[in-house]
Amino acid sequence: MLGLKEKIKNSLNQVIFKPLGYHISRINEEIYTYDQDGLKTSHNCDFIREIRFLKAYERGVKACPEYANIHWRVHVALWAASQAIYLPGDYVECGVNRGFLTSAVMTYIDWNKLGKSFYLFDTFCGLDESLLTQEEVLLGRISQSRSQYRECYEETKENFSEFERVILVRGSLPSTLSQPLIGSIAYLSIDMNCVEPEIKSLEFFWPKLVQHGVVLLDDYAYKGHQPQKLAIDSFAAKHHVQVLSLPTGQGLIIKS
Repeated sequence: MLGLKEKIKNSLNQVIFKPLGYHISRINEEIYTYDQDGLKTSHNCDFIREIRFLKAYERGVKACPEYANIHWRVHVALWAASQAIYLPGDYVECGVNRGFLTSAVMTYIDWNKLGKSFYLFDTFCGLDESLLTQEEVLLGRISQSRSQYRECYEETKENFSEFERVILVRGSLPSTLSQPLIGSIAYLSIDMNCVEPEIKSLEFFWPKLVQHGVVLLDDYAYKGHQPQKLAIDSFAAKHHVQVLSLPTGQGLIIKS
């Protein structure tokens, strides 16, 4: 069995071309610097070699080792969470699983020194299938959830034991949204793989999001998640904001 450091090293070797710090993929003799998670580019990705990034990424992999090849997506999340450090308000994530992304974020921004609270909402056992539309069922959400997720509440709770002011809220959203008394928030991450809980969460937290607060949408432009994109576009139009669509499949909103 490989240890964690060996797994990280093997993962990075798939991304990084050792002499220059780049991964290469030759198609018609063109060299690509990055090729994973649906994103292929020849642009600079030096961030992937930064010690601070690698430390945060390693912490994420420790929480959930099977998600070891989403470096650029994590890079975006670390940037987004960093923008909220000096804003008033707490952090919220809707859709946590075992905590890959949040573990990386907390490590990157030195969470225990911030004095903020992080609220983590999830069933901690996969999708609530009763919330899926027929279109989402046809897109394979049920089989995807059953193959990727499992009961993980106690494991996730243990994963976050080193971090202060972390509140796990277990249950199906949107029914659990009003359980904790949350005031203003500076950062909102949403990754629930289906429309209803995502839109209901956005509607609930939007009034609590402070000016310049950040919303990170994990599935916004991701292949196979068109229903979520359309619903979020409608939400954005209603609230007179724009979603930045990213080549990682994510979306970003900054509340003006």
